[in-house]
Amino acid sequence: MTHIRVPIGVLGLALLAGLAAPPALAAENPAATPTVEEQRLDRAAPQEILTRSGFDTVAPQFARALGKARSYAQAERVVERQGARLWQRAVDRAQGRGPAGGDLSRDDDRPLYWARLGMTREVRQWQPEFGLTEARRTKLLAALERTSRGQDTIRYPHTETSKASKGSKGVKRILVTGFDPFTLDRDVRISNPSGATALALDGTVINTADGPARVETAVFPVRWQDFAEGTVERTLRRHLPHVDLFTTISQGRVGRIDVERTNGAWRGGFPDNENVSRTETVPVTDPASQPQWTSTTLPYKDIVAADTGRFPVYDNTSVTEIPAGGTAPVVRPDGPTAGSTARAGGGGDYLSNEIAYRATLLRDRLGLHDSLPGGHVHTPVLQFGAGNTDPASGTVTDPQFVQNRLDIIAQVRSILKVAANVTN
Repeated sequence: MTHIRVPIGVLGLALLAGLAAPPALAAENPAATPTVEEQRLDRAAPQEILTRSGFDTVAPQFARALGKARSYAQAERVVERQGARLWQRAVDRAQGRGPAGGDLSRDDDRPLYWARLGMTREVRQWQPEFGLTEARRTKLLAALERTSRGQDTIRYPHTETSKASKGSKGVKRILVTGFDPFTLDRDVRISNPSGATALALDGTVINTADGPARVETAVFPVRWQDFAEGTVERTLRRHLPHVDLFTTISQGRVGRIDVERTNGAWRGGFPDNENVSRTETVPVTDPASQPQWTSTTLPYKDIVAADTGRFPVYDNTSVTEIPAGGTAPVVRPDGPTAGSTARAGGGGDYLSNEIAYRATLLRDRLGLHDSLPGGHVHTPVLQFGAGNTDPASGTVTDPQFVQNRLDIIAQVRSILKVAANVTN
């Protein structure tokens, strides 16, 4: 998820379109105004994706269940149950369990994304007879986000409570995160291979030289505000002391995979999925002790040297910094210099860099830098097939698009196996 340049005119149109709320709805209930993400839901491509996966029934069924709630406590149970059900349904579909629900490839991450937005829109517009404060509505939305992203279902067999017992049962524990699709105003058909990888690998076992390794996953939104509010730390904090390996994953550059060596404490301002920009130091707790840079502890040399799949894999050491005593950004191919200020990590200055920075900073603040391999992997850009690259005339899927996604998923799994084999 690197910084992608979008023509200003296109971005301006997107902002105008995204921020335009239905006048009647906004007038009657300002809180019910759909978000920028939710407004994209009614476009043709998202509707086709939902229909061709069978996920078009998710929001209507959720709305009926929510409408039967006669108290906030009942509504909370409905939201948590239905959110968790959506996540499990998406995982099951990706892993070949149960009906496909349509002809869309099972490995597709997009049904989960668009179905979730249908659900959040229902919560936002719901006006129960018992009354609902905006604080409680916000709490319901947060619960729906958490449960439908697998963030609260990360569980390993025989989970121990102490660092000393980690792995003592003979099953290694791997934690992986992915992202929603993004740059949707450029092409609303977009899929994110990191999210697809999370669905494909959640709860699966990788056989390593030392025995089985259990993979657990979660998916994160492409929104600056959620990260500022601590969604990454809330999800990962209780698990990092007990896992053997973690990697955050996002979509990066065309035709290559990068193991990002260094992460920077800077937000570069590229618009998120709500068309919101943030240009600032990454906001974290205890900013007085915040470092400008964090580093991977993944076994990058082993990963780069291994034959993991069709895409070349690189140890990416480049960063952009303002040198100590300087004022202008400088690209450093071999990493940051002493005392410099971050302007881009190896993974850029967008949310992929930020999740890597937050996860590795959390690792370090938990005192796990020397014992826990962890970092960020950038997948190739997921490309549509030749002749299907124009969003205006193209189809939502094609055989090459599916094969590209399957190849990326398989190669990430191979990378995890290499890393797990090296981990003690």
